[in-house]
Amino acid sequence: MNTRKSSKPAAAPAKSTKAKKADAAPKLIAENRKARFDFYIEDRLEAGLALQGWEVKSLRSAKANLQESYAVFRDGEAFLLGAHITPLTSASTHVEANPTRMRKLLLHRREIDRLQGAVDRDGYTLVPLAMHWVNGRAKVTLGLAKGKNTRDKRETLKERDWQRQKGRMMRRG
Repeated sequence: MNTRKSSKPAAAPAKSTKAKKADAAPKLIAENRKARFDFYIEDRLEAGLALQGWEVKSLRSAKANLQESYAVFRDGEAFLLGAHITPLTSASTHVEANPTRMRKLLLHRREIDRLQGAVDRDGYTLVPLAMHWVNGRAKVTLGLAKGKNTRDKRETLKERDWQRQKGRMMRRG
């Protein structure tokens, strides 16, 4: 009979499958709602972001804004321009924080070539739709989009108003 106690602590109970799925689900940091109003989104894809340490801390506290941001291609690489990440007041003093710096998008070569071809030849624009966390990494959902003209925007507003009125009428009975 062995009476010696184990030096290892007791194992923590395993997470349930629901808890595991909740950890893997993307957690929204910022959303660009205006992009859906200004553009027809034809294709979506997810890209990683090359960030500095202070930017990751700011994103954890959801200090990001994607309004007026877009993606460009330079020297065969994709970059995010115009995205504003507000530095925290507790950020390091020895690093100069530039909230709107150009950030590299992490995409596969095939994806970059396909997107660059669509932007150059077909007149598409690459706009960020949302920024979120996936398994502890910051990701950006990009949309391959064509711009709407003013008439199309008015039609979108009319359709939205009609849906709202229809919902009100249905509730009244």
